[in-house]
Amino acid sequence: MKVAVFGASGYVGLELLRILLRHPQMELVRVTSEQRAGQSVGDAFPALRGCLDLRFEAMDPERQADGIDLAFTALPHAASAPTVAALRKAGVPVADLSADFRLRDLATYEAWYGPHPAADLLPGAVYGLPELHREALRSAELAACPGCYPTSVLLPLVPFLSEGLVETSGIAVDSKSGVSGAGRKAEAGLLFSELDGNAQAYKVGAHRHGPEIEEQASAAAGAPVQVTFVPQLIPTTRGIATSIYCRTGSPLSAGDARSLLAAAYLDEPFVRVLPEGEAPSLAAVRGTNYCDVAAFADERSRTLVLLSTLDNLTKGASGQAVQCANLMRGLPETTGLLDTSLLP
Repeated sequence: MKVAVFGASGYVGLELLRILLRHPQMELVRVTSEQRAGQSVGDAFPALRGCLDLRFEAMDPERQADGIDLAFTALPHAASAPTVAALRKAGVPVADLSADFRLRDLATYEAWYGPHPAADLLPGAVYGLPELHREALRSAELAACPGCYPTSVLLPLVPFLSEGLVETSGIAVDSKSGVSGAGRKAEAGLLFSELDGNAQAYKVGAHRHGPEIEEQASAAAGAPVQVTFVPQLIPTTRGIATSIYCRTGSPLSAGDARSLLAAAYLDEPFVRVLPEGEAPSLAAVRGTNYCDVAAFADERSRTLVLLSTLDNLTKGASGQAVQCANLMRGLPETTGLLDTSLLP
């Protein structure tokens, strides 16, 4: 099928190009970038030289919808919605990687992001976490791909919320992210000399991914869930390492917690439940669509500690979008995504 990537020159867009170039059922026919319009992909990004014979185009979704079977939109929030609306009006299915369609509640969206440019599309958008919404994605025409932080939180946490094994308040989440999660932009705080040997929390309790986590977690629990979310920036390019602390209603051993995760993800191709006592690492998931999860228990304090790692550009963004697109188009969801980690 012929596909286009709108917003193809950011880190997420580039990761999409890398994945789609080896996808056996998808052919890249169009890529857009406002900053690099007219430039060949290979000249702009030498790593792709000789791999993709396309030039970046300025965005014109009404015209560019012609001749494509599916679109990926890797644009900033608010900028993405009008493009998605134009593509959907033309009948093109979309996997959107912005925040514009992730939140079901319009008031919550507007409290965190401002007025919604295409609120009429919200009811038809499916939250693009396949492990939670696989069947809905099979018939979706608009997938709202999750944020990288929420993916790293929801995958280990939801099985325990669904079973009512953890309290729905007092959940603390600490997530450490590589700098590529901030996007491809020039900011003083993202310079090598600022990041090297450094680590710093930011937007503590005020990050936009907090409401996204709570909305999906609440749906899984069948009751309101409250999360204290602390994101941190660490001096690495790719990857998210998340630690979740929650109270159990009754004593729960590490072995039982691990068994619950293993049962929940027994048939999931991209969630790997680690052996008891093993903690996930960033190196094991770098460049892959895997999320590694583990459970530890402090029975004395009735605290369950859940850990996860994923690549923020792959399972946290572009790989997950391709996984959603595979489902939307009736393909095996692993198509084009079974890479191993980039080691060493």
